[in-house]
Formats: sequence, C-alpha cells, structure tokens
Amino acid sequence: MAKRVLLIVGDYVEDYEAMVPFQAMGSIGIEVDAIAPDRKKGDVVPTAVHDFTGDQTYKELRGHNFGINKDFDSVNPADYDGLYIAGGRSAEYIRLNKKVIEFTQHFFETNKPVAAICHGIQVLTTARVLGGRTLTAYVAVGPDIELAGGTWKNIPADQAIVDGNLVTSPAWPGHQAILKEFYKLLGISITA
Repeated sequence: MAKRVLLIVGDYVEDYEAMVPFQAMGSIGIEVDAIAPDRKKGDVVPTAVHDFTGDQTYKELRGHNFGINKDFDSVNPADYDGLYIAGGRSAEYIRLNKKVIEFTQHFFETNKPVAAICHGIQVLTTARVLGGRTLTAYVAVGPDIELAGGTWKNIPADQAIVDGNLVTSPAWPGHQAILKEFYKLLGISITA
C-alpha cells in the first residue's frame, strides 16, 4: 500500500524545498498532499528562490507557482504516514495557524515520521515539540531551536540529522540526505 505524506507550504515557500520533495516522493509512489492555510485544491502559492550572491544573507527572488492538491480544511492528519514541512519565508507565518500547529503536534504525539528543512523548523519551534531533540536548520533558526528546548547543530547544507522520528536539513542542498533518511523513517527501501 502506498505511503501518504502531508506536505505543508505557504506563500513564498522556498521553491526547491517544495518542488523537489513533492516530485521526488511522487516519483517513488508516495501519495503527497500539498496544503497551505486558507487554500483549496487547485489553488497555487507563489514560491521564492533563495540564493547566496555575496550578501550577508540569502537573496530572495520570485520563483514558480506551486500547486495545492488538497483542501486545507479537509485534512485529517491521522490519514497520513508522515509530515514534510518545507522552508522559506512561509514558515514564519504559517506557524501562526492553529491547525498547522495541531497537525504538527499530531505527528510527534503518534511518533510518525517528520521531515523539516531550513526555515520549516520554525513550525516545530512554535509547536513546542523540540524538547530534548537534536536537529539542524538554517543558521538563523538555530537560536529558535535552543529557545524551544532543542539542541541545534551547524552542519553542512548538504547533510541531514535524524533524531527519533525527526529528520532535518539546513537548506535545499540537503534534499538527497533528508529524503534518503525520511524514506527510511517511512519504512521505504530503495535498492538498485
């Protein structure tokens, strides 16, 4: 039976951090429902491309439109095997949505696999699920993790950290690492 994953995004989600996991998981048969607060199936959210161009932080450029394929208000988190929280600017405000926090807490309460990348970890800090956990995130989110009771590790952007049911990566160069570990948490084995 195919696994089902809930992918949470919002306006100005980081383009790669929504598109790549959505397409990669779908390519191996995972049913991925992409949702955003106040959006219905068929709606889109604008994305942003974050890149480093010599400034002290990333530059944000307009990306693609990312399609929502599930009504936000019809989601029952119990129907899903895992949760994937994309990063980008959207995380700082979707974490203010009560249902987003309740969905997130459900996956920790039931010990189901959770993947979060870059700024997506801001949803986890607000959900208060990081006590005693070791994880990573974009460097600017590190202090938030510590304030939420977790331990932040500054690792290369192409790596990931697993702690129990949680896998995290600092940024989009870590897609291979975070997806590989997320698949393991979901019980999916890919062989050559």
